[in-house]
Amino acid sequence: MTILIAEDDPDDQLLCQDALKQSKAEYDLHFVENGQEVMDYLRRTGAYENATNVPRPSLVILDLNMPKKDGREALREIKSDPKLRSIPVVVLTTSGNHLDISRTYDLGVNSYITKPSSFDALVQVMGTLAKYWLKTVQLPNEG
Repeated sequence: MTILIAEDDPDDQLLCQDALKQSKAEYDLHFVENGQEVMDYLRRTGAYENATNVPRPSLVILDLNMPKKDGREALREIKSDPKLRSIPVVVLTTSGNHLDISRTYDLGVNSYITKPSSFDALVQVMGTLAKYWLKTVQLPNEG
């Protein structure tokens, strides 16, 4: 199973990768750095048009504040596209703002999590996300 993580900070990318490894959650990880890359990856356009290793993700973990196209815009596009809207999207961001939370749920996000401040807490969050979304729930087939 594949997890697509949209995170523009290289240090946070590494922390997410290490947290998944420490939580014993072994999945195929792909990283993109902004909302436009999320959409290019999912639609296999732009830099991903002729790429050979672009599996459909079983889960998208999305930061809100990114360059080019932010997470809110990408979320809106994902959830309005009939071919993509069944992919679970979890927002993992530093913002605990109630407006961000409300707006992303209005846009169709499946879960909203404020990034933990410690690595141990991030390990727990990433392990729980992977276990719940990729092992516990029944998701629709690709399509």
